[in-house]
Amino acid sequence: MSIVDNKKAFHDYFIEERFEAGLVLEGWEVKSIRAGRAQLKEAYVIVRSGEIFLFGAHISPLPTASTHIQPDPVRTRKLLLNASEINKLIGKVERAGFTLVPLNLHFSKGRIKCEIGLAKGKKQYDKRDTEKNKDWQREQQRLLKQNRR
Repeated sequence: MSIVDNKKAFHDYFIEERFEAGLVLEGWEVKSIRAGRAQLKEAYVIVRSGEIFLFGAHISPLPTASTHIQPDPVRTRKLLLNASEINKLIGKVERAGFTLVPLNLHFSKGRIKCEIGLAKGKKQYDKRDTEKNKDWQREQQRLLKQNRR
């Protein structure tokens, strides 16, 4: 069950591969995510010293958050993956020119997971072409719907 999607990622990148990663979260973050107060629009994923981190994901604290905790909505969060997956991602990012982008946050067996994608950037003409194809598909569906009536 998806909590939040990063629609901008599909507009700006070709997604080659997808990986499901766990997140290291604090208690107030889990409550906020369950309440739907998360945003991945400006988020990105980087590799630092053999570990993978999620930067820029905004999780707004609930107003009922504890008074003795100072919540930081855009703090850096560590992503949890297998060592073999991390090595594969590091190799692709450093050698092949790929980028890591967060695609969505979702529940999996009661836990919050982040789906990250191994992506190549789109050029402006690729974005226009994708938009044109979407419009044509929408038009086809509309025409088919009219012909059925």
